[in-house]
Amino acid sequence: MPMLQWMPSLLARHIVKEVVMDRRTFLNTGIKTTLGAAAFMAANPRSSRAYAANDKIVFAQIGLGGRGKSVGREFARIEGVEMKYCCDVDSERAGGFPDQVEAAQGKVPKALQDFREALDDKDIDAVIVSTPDHWHALAAIWACQAGKDVYVEKPPSHNIWEGRKMVEAARKYDRVVQVGTQNRSAPYVKEAKQYIDEGNIGKLVYVKVFGMEPGRAYREPENSKKPDSVDYDMYLGPAPKRPFNRGHFHSNWHNYWAYSGGDLADDGVHQMDIARWIMGKDYPKFVSGYGSNVGLNDDRDVFDTQSVIYDYGDLMMTWELTQWATYMRKTPTEVRNSDAFPDWSLSATRVEFYGTKGRMVMGRHGGGWQAVDHTGKVVAGQYGRMADPEHRANFAECIRSRKRPNADIEEGHRSAVLAHAGNIATRMQGERLEFDSKTERFKDNDAANAFVKRNYRLGYEVPVTV
Repeated sequence: MPMLQWMPSLLARHIVKEVVMDRRTFLNTGIKTTLGAAAFMAANPRSSRAYAANDKIVFAQIGLGGRGKSVGREFARIEGVEMKYCCDVDSERAGGFPDQVEAAQGKVPKALQDFREALDDKDIDAVIVSTPDHWHALAAIWACQAGKDVYVEKPPSHNIWEGRKMVEAARKYDRVVQVGTQNRSAPYVKEAKQYIDEGNIGKLVYVKVFGMEPGRAYREPENSKKPDSVDYDMYLGPAPKRPFNRGHFHSNWHNYWAYSGGDLADDGVHQMDIARWIMGKDYPKFVSGYGSNVGLNDDRDVFDTQSVIYDYGDLMMTWELTQWATYMRKTPTEVRNSDAFPDWSLSATRVEFYGTKGRMVMGRHGGGWQAVDHTGKVVAGQYGRMADPEHRANFAECIRSRKRPNADIEEGHRSAVLAHAGNIATRMQGERLEFDSKTERFKDNDAANAFVKRNYRLGYEVPVTV
């Protein structure tokens, strides 16, 4: 009975209501207590086996929102991949996803409401985590402890502390963990990095990162009855307990700190990752920021307008966010799939690199890049394409080869730290925070450090020792 090992005892449920056994608890009380971590992996041969070229890689998709369905469907189309499970806390969310997967692979995946049943299946090689942000770390860590490789959507973590725990779990259990920052697999981004590394725009001094997307006002509905199809306690997971509210559920969770890091973490981490990769730097010395809900003045508790400064000592980087600029656009579809550049002045998700001899502007979503000299003349450039297929293929290849993927969890974590640190600085409203790169905390600032780690709900704690 695979689910029994996840269930708390009847006595425990009588003493403490709604206690859910986490993956670490199971491992500590089961095989791991008698055999140890190494023996546990050895006892689960698929967790550490070598893959032949024709071996099938068996996946479970966790989270069936729009992004989850898209990513899972495309993975199922990769030759040599089988999607065995599709999991969501809302049993009605699967929709046409099983049929789409069947069309791709000839088999219908089994729908699960509790993804831990998939983790118990020794046939599963890898999981795709496409849940709301507050579940990313715990789901990924449980998967690593179960001997599964992980593709986790961005941002990999909800806070700085748990992101580091994800790295520790990946290394301890020798897992391939790829973050869904697909620009790491984009040839045009690699070429742009090489162009700057060769000194073509001089010494890089200033980088501007933009997340100026169109949006609309959000109004929180009143609490309501939970649908019978929803395991709401499981949905909340590590987040605080609260009554059911559709405004805190499905796509609306982006509006709340309890589940999200605002648009800087939810989407802007893509641009942050591009910037950090090309800069060749990790953490700044100082961070400061300002933000407010001033453009839409609605019921969200994350920012709709934000400005952050990252001070590296010899280089400055800024982040600019708006959620209300209806005239700004992500890279249009017609640009993503053709030899064209976007209108840079209206490009909502661009990154600008300023050197002593010239500058470069780059677009996400296959927007490509162009470099100009001190006269404003375009002297170099490259069209782009969306890199999602290459990124998925890289993960599948690394499952077989056991090599580090293009967007390894360490790299994904470091880019997410920039987003989290920017949000913390903004919540401190302009205070100049000194960041300690060794401890991944702020120096002499208890108020800022209170945001480095969240308080986890009983039964859904990210373990201190993974």
